[in-house]
Amino acid sequence: MTAPSTTLPGALAVFDGALAGAAAGRPVVLTVHDETGARQQVDAASWNRPHLPGDRRLLDRCSGPTLDVGCGPGRLTYALGRLGHPALGIDISAEAIRLARARGATALRRDVFSPLPGEGRWRHLLLADGNIGIGGDPARLLRRCRQLLAADGRLHVEVAGPGTPSWSGRARLSADDARPSEPFRWAVLGVDDLPAIASAAALRTLTTWTEANRWFATLQPA
Repeated sequence: MTAPSTTLPGALAVFDGALAGAAAGRPVVLTVHDETGARQQVDAASWNRPHLPGDRRLLDRCSGPTLDVGCGPGRLTYALGRLGHPALGIDISAEAIRLARARGATALRRDVFSPLPGEGRWRHLLLADGNIGIGGDPARLLRRCRQLLAADGRLHVEVAGPGTPSWSGRARLSADDARPSEPFRWAVLGVDDLPAIASAAALRTLTTWTEANRWFATLQPA
């Protein structure tokens, strides 16, 4: 009889498995467990839909070459292409890139902190669907986005709503009732804390808006 493994799965493996399951039509709920004991849940199948409530006004703000950071299965990247805008999605998940390409989006398996095409020339960047949490340090992530933008570019970021405490640290990821993954770095940024974090990254807030209970902001180089 083989003893059960005590090795925890990696967060990326959990994420890839959830995407594959959702793409196959199985309901999969992903849960982020942070150090405070809070839990954030998302239906992995939602990322495979053609659009989500709140996407429209976000896409309307992209009028030129756009980099979709953490593109997942390519919902926004593909939609931008359909609207006639050159768009590239990047993600560290192999399954996400496979699904994005199958959908018809242009996508590369890349880390946002690694060398990327078009550095300093992108007209628009997207950080949607909680991707402000990438790397567990919103200030560092926004500084990197500032490097990728053209001098007159715009960064469109989805944040947590008013009154939501910002948080950064180690989190774990689980799918349905499976045990959580190994820790990884993640963050939550509330809209109330965005101006200070943006300023530290040499960005300033042009506007904020809300749609379908989602909160967004457009930033530009200061």
